[in-house]
Amino acid sequence: MNWLAHLLLSKPDIESRLGNLLADLVKGAARENLSDRIKEGIKYHQAIDAFTDSHFIVHRSKQRISSTYRRFAGILIDGFYDHYLAKNWDTYSNLPLDSFTAEIYESFLAYPEPLPSYANQVITQMAREDWLGRYRNIEGIEYLLIRLSNRLSQRFKNKTEINLEPAINELTKNYIDLEDDFIQFFPLLMNM
Repeated sequence: MNWLAHLLLSKPDIESRLGNLLADLVKGAARENLSDRIKEGIKYHQAIDAFTDSHFIVHRSKQRISSTYRRFAGILIDGFYDHYLAKNWDTYSNLPLDSFTAEIYESFLAYPEPLPSYANQVITQMAREDWLGRYRNIEGIEYLLIRLSNRLSQRFKNKTEINLEPAINELTKNYIDLEDDFIQFFPLLMNM
């Protein structure tokens, strides 16, 4: 699952939500300086990921991704599932998506404790560009793929350039089947 799902599934308090986001942004020793509640949110994020990564429906979704992008199938499915969550938001939440994302952004930006600078940069940009709300549109997922490409390219030591933007075709050509997978899987994850 990507960030929108993690934030919806987290406990409805700022530190749990921050932990669900920071699990992807803050690694290693930098986590030691985070509050215990944020660390609990990180563990919850990891539990969501473990359930998701081991589920047969998610495996079926990953198999729908062509061999060109199979190496990144998990990342792609996470983003694609967030698209379906945003698109069908009213099925899973009583709070409108725009209200939910506004609450998330405002609370994150107002959080009084210091966070690692990279996390602050991401949170600021996420709020400014409404990353979470943009997931409801294909264009928002294309933008997500550009950001992921940049992040993955920086991660590789040999500076291999990763370009996931064309993988939007994996979503469009498998749109109905992937949505069916998501609709079957997400209630199971919510019950977990």
